[in-house]
Amino acid sequence: MREFIVEADGGSRGNPGPAGYGAVVGDAATGETLVEAAEYIGVATNNVAEYRGLLAGLRAAHELDPEARVHVRMDSKLVVEQMTGRWKIKHPAMKPLAAQAARVFPPERVTYEWIPRAQNKHADRLANEAMDAGKRGEAWSAATSRAALDTPPARPEPAGPPGDAAAGAARARAALALASGGPTAAEVAGAGSGGVRTEADARAAGAGAASGAAGTGAAAEGAGAAEAAGAKADADVRAARAVATPSAGWAPADLGPPATFVLLRHGETPLTPQKRFSGSGGSDPSLSGVGREQAEKAGEFLARRGTVQAVVASPLARTRETAGIVAARLGLDVTVEEGLRETDFGAWEGLTFGEVRERHPDDLNAWLSSPDAEPTGGGESFAATAARVAATRDRLTAEYRGRTVLLVTHVTPIKTFIRLALGAPPEALFRMELSAASLSAVAYYADGNASVRLFNDTSHLR
Repeated sequence: MREFIVEADGGSRGNPGPAGYGAVVGDAATGETLVEAAEYIGVATNNVAEYRGLLAGLRAAHELDPEARVHVRMDSKLVVEQMTGRWKIKHPAMKPLAAQAARVFPPERVTYEWIPRAQNKHADRLANEAMDAGKRGEAWSAATSRAALDTPPARPEPAGPPGDAAAGAARARAALALASGGPTAAEVAGAGSGGVRTEADARAAGAGAASGAAGTGAAAEGAGAAEAAGAKADADVRAARAVATPSAGWAPADLGPPATFVLLRHGETPLTPQKRFSGSGGSDPSLSGVGREQAEKAGEFLARRGTVQAVVASPLARTRETAGIVAARLGLDVTVEEGLRETDFGAWEGLTFGEVRERHPDDLNAWLSSPDAEPTGGGESFAATAARVAATRDRLTAEYRGRTVLLVTHVTPIKTFIRLALGAPPEALFRMELSAASLSAVAYYADGNASVRLFNDTSHLR
């Protein structure tokens, strides 16, 4: 499946004032710019212009390939947080634009990433060109655009959501470059403003990002995001300098406590010892006697550790039962999270691998060969599961930042958490063994990187 990178921006000279947007669609594999789009939209706020840029970028990507995956990169914290569902949309002018953007591609095929303004110069310059053209009473023209020519090539940085190892490594390399004597984080973040924003620039110059938020409460959210971004950038530089200076040693980055997910697979059900497909579309079995005993042992172990501060479970019976037993030992309530459910295995539910091989050999071979292949009967592909788990991870890391939370879930979601944290390919799912009632753990840091701390530990069951 093809993948595009959409970078979008918008601005208003006055907020509200004369406004325009810019959007760039690139090929994720080659980095080649495929489409540029820009338009003067009259008098509007910064945020409305940013949403218009997002919508234009998504529509341009859809025209290229409606079946593609899209990774959106924007320096508007407000738009990114609202489109991922973490913040509510309050402004009446933005609600319809957000709804339109959400309908261009299926939500599971679109991911969002906030980036510093310095990394969004191409779209920023397009927005400025559009506003300049509007001031002259002209329409923006791709034929006369110099946005790509005036934008220096960016240091390659793999796009990825929090927990993506490749993206975290790229950020560390960028911080090392700054540590070697380059400009400060504030200078890098404040460069190339191009006049898209006015008052927001003054607030965000030292922070490196501001959404130029307008509407009720949006300005405060944008300023807070800018301060957080500046602190993160400075922390990256301090950590990189410690690594780059031999006498400093391996000093930890000043990123604050991570969000730590302790991943508990549910206890055994009657289907587990038989190794039958048991997803979210089957009989939804409860725990067996052995499974309940395993949950009790996991609860005892976690109670002794005393670090878990919240319990979140998949909605299926076996995970809710496991979570309930463990939470009772911890004195905590259980929150149910739909995104943690197991993959739907379609017509394979309740069958062994051998039975599927015998009845549906072609479908099974396709499933083993491609993460986009669905089980027989319209089940859920591993790619769809990964998109769902990634969105859930992003939401939970934001909600539980700095805390330790127990996620009681299933084989495929846990393997997917681990795979995404390691930056491993989809086929890595077939190379992991995950036992019933086993514990794994991943920590997610403020710079977007992740650390796998434990995998498939069953010592508490002995």
